[in-house]
Amino acid sequence: MKNKIKSVKGTYDLLPSEIYKWQEVENKLRSIFSLYNFLEIRTPIFEKSKLFSRSVGEFTDIVNKEMYSFLDKGKESLTLRPELTASVVRSYIEHNFQQISSIHKLWYYGPLFRQEKPQSGRYRQFYQFGAEIFGSAYPESDVELIDLAYTIYTKLGLKKWTLYINTLGKKENRNKYIGVLKESMLPYKDQLCKNCKNRFDKNILRLFDCKNRQCKKVMNEHAPLIINHLSVEEKDYFEEVKFILDKLNIKYEVDPTMVRGLDYYTNTIFEVRSENLGSQDALCGGGRYDNLVEDLGGNSTPAVGFAAGMERLLIAMEKEKLFKNESDKLDIFIAPMNENVRKKAIQIVKEIRYSGYSVDMDFQRRSVKAMMREANRKNAKYSIVIGENELQSGEINIKNMDSGKMETVKIDKINDFLST
Repeated sequence: MKNKIKSVKGTYDLLPSEIYKWQEVENKLRSIFSLYNFLEIRTPIFEKSKLFSRSVGEFTDIVNKEMYSFLDKGKESLTLRPELTASVVRSYIEHNFQQISSIHKLWYYGPLFRQEKPQSGRYRQFYQFGAEIFGSAYPESDVELIDLAYTIYTKLGLKKWTLYINTLGKKENRNKYIGVLKESMLPYKDQLCKNCKNRFDKNILRLFDCKNRQCKKVMNEHAPLIINHLSVEEKDYFEEVKFILDKLNIKYEVDPTMVRGLDYYTNTIFEVRSENLGSQDALCGGGRYDNLVEDLGGNSTPAVGFAAGMERLLIAMEKEKLFKNESDKLDIFIAPMNENVRKKAIQIVKEIRYSGYSVDMDFQRRSVKAMMREANRKNAKYSIVIGENELQSGEINIKNMDSGKMETVKIDKINDFLST
């Protein structure tokens, strides 16, 4: 047996039998983003490595363990993007968006790369969509993003999901809280798992994310919550976010232990979690990041955004049986009988396609029986068998592949038949 080259661990081929689901979701996403007046932006798949270490956080798991980084021919470190917000912010700064308008609403979609342990809904190449609002420091923009995410999952038909919100306060106050958290948890450090011990000094907020039962028990019993260490201004901001959400009848739960995994968040954070995804249940996550644009060299610019995984979304939709139809049917399959007919059939195929209908024909010179099996396999709505008699009479029989009904139509009137 020949040695076959297989796909890289943690990647997958998106086959024609599944692509229609992706296209269906992508089309709905585009429509919803348009309703909210978000404009699409596309950034390069790789960026300078320092972009992610400065934005995502030097001590996050993404930067420490998961990035695909390499040296180019000029010995500069480049990285396949592990997330998209940093790339969008880089583009925002580089192209002087702030000088064009005071507010920008952008959305994106594309592949990302993280070298982590593959599991259900988590791959080393994966796809995300997301949105960002630049220029507003007010709760209305937080709610605009949350409402956008809420609308997406509602319009896609998902039922088994919950929106969770929390606040991290501003950067200065959060840093004070981190000191309090370290002091409170130090007596219990030995009771934590190996990962949490490593995170203790470098990224202690991630202790709240640990799935280890013992760690969760220790945190629940002894960790102070950031929501109890906010300033009056930060509490008022969060209350206004909740007030507007209530006015919009957007249901949510406050999760005071939620911290998100990236260093740049400030104030409001949120997640959408599905009941259909097991322990890796986050469909979407985001929040406010008022310091990131300035941290990356731009002018001080408030911002808020979210990112959402396509693979987990599709798993959740499949479990709720939301994909009712198979891929689009072929309009017509044409079965030519001989050499002379094939030349005419190719012309007919081109004319039908030019009128906007999908059409295919036999390219293997098979028997009529084999060609009809192929028409069925291709899920064609109609089939046409063309022989010498049909060419001479100028008429063909069009067969409805579902009902088996035959109709006689002039060759030059096929398009008229399809349009009725």
